[in-house]
Amino acid sequence: MADQEAEFVAFYAATWPRLFRTVYGVAGDRQLTEDALQTAFAQAWSRWPKVSASDDRLAYLRRMAINAALARHRKASSRRESSVPVVPDAPAPDDDWLEWDATWQAVRALPPRQRAVVVLRYYEGLSEREIAEMLGCRPGTVKSQASAALARLRTVLETEGTRR
Repeated sequence: MADQEAEFVAFYAATWPRLFRTVYGVAGDRQLTEDALQTAFAQAWSRWPKVSASDDRLAYLRRMAINAALARHRKASSRRESSVPVVPDAPAPDDDWLEWDATWQAVRALPPRQRAVVVLRYYEGLSEREIAEMLGCRPGTVKSQASAALARLRTVLETEGTRR
């Protein structure tokens, strides 16, 4: 048991930063990202023998975390609490450039599935087939979601460019 725990702790430490960036790109919200990752890592620990035996542990956990983030987006309308973009009187961290980057703001404005496709395809470098497997849809759906997302991003970013 101690060996499994040490293995899991090492896996957690090695994968948290990368998964945080990926899930944050999909979720668009720091708290939602942390919640999704905590859920995914808790599920991974409860199934650690199965997860550790998989061919690609990172892909296994990434899928769990992305699904947790998307599930929370679907449930967001039924929750009573609401998040605010900035906490009043709180200093903005210097390393939080994703909050202020125009491209990432445009990506965050996409619907959750389109945002997931864009982040997984262009940030994580996954294939359409891998994304389809992760999101539980067909590769054609991934292509159409990516096409719609890229068209929307072009429009938004071109508009931003003409304002300056």
